[in-house]
Amino acid sequence: MQDTLLDLLGQNIFYIILAVVIFLAITSAIRIVPQSEKYVVERFGRLRSVLGPGINIITPFIDRVAHKISVLERQLPTNSQDAITADNVLVQVESSVFYRIIEPEKTVYRIRDVDAAIATTVAGIVRSEIGTMELDQVQSNRASLIERIRDSLANIVDDWGIEVTRAEILDVNLDEATRAAMLQQLNAERARRAQVTEAEGRRRAVELAADGDLYAAEQQAKARRILAEAEAYATSAIAEAIAKGGLEAAQYQVALKQVEALTAVGNSEGSQTVIVPAAAVDAFGDAFRLLTGSRK
Repeated sequence: MQDTLLDLLGQNIFYIILAVVIFLAITSAIRIVPQSEKYVVERFGRLRSVLGPGINIITPFIDRVAHKISVLERQLPTNSQDAITADNVLVQVESSVFYRIIEPEKTVYRIRDVDAAIATTVAGIVRSEIGTMELDQVQSNRASLIERIRDSLANIVDDWGIEVTRAEILDVNLDEATRAAMLQQLNAERARRAQVTEAEGRRRAVELAADGDLYAAEQQAKARRILAEAEAYATSAIAEAIAKGGLEAAQYQVALKQVEALTAVGNSEGSQTVIVPAAAVDAFGDAFRLLTGSRK
């Protein structure tokens, strides 16, 4: 009886151990990888595979997950380094790099400290690129400088399984002496522009005044020309009327003009006595005769 109980107990223990082994084998064989990570699997110390997001099956007790690598985008801490431009100006450049790991097997087995390696590489590239540019170009062509740094960095870190997503030049600082010289130059340039603007204003005022005088002269000449044309037309009309036998009408008009002139002189202020010349009397008579003759 005791032997039977011992046999049953031994069988139960065996089954329990077997169940535990099977459970451990299943749990060690199944790997659920998050979307933001990749797992590097080794077999006996050598690279076996890289597990992507989702459920993955590995060989239990033989394969193991050696590294869990995040594939999220990372930002390096802001790095500051000195550089000398092509025109021998010392500048301090603050830069930052964004990257992400796309091939974990390269990152794990080819580089030890990714962040430090990228920071050192960026510093060297920044110094090299700024050394080919003058200070004005560094200030005005910052976008082009950033693009060149990003391209150069991408070619270098490709062997590490890294993708550079963005590079930024946060600031370009100058020493105090250079800053003071640039400020003085800026003030001089502003003064020069103000003088040029003032001179342009005076020149424009003179041009406008000259244009106004020219316009007035043209209008006066035009008025004189119109008056001359009117007088010529009147003279021509009178000549034509005289030629057609209108001599008496012309004499009548002349006589009326003489009468109007004498009347105006008589009505003027301070005129107490009017001296009428004999020709004026004849003019009155001629006008009267012509008027009575015309009424007949």
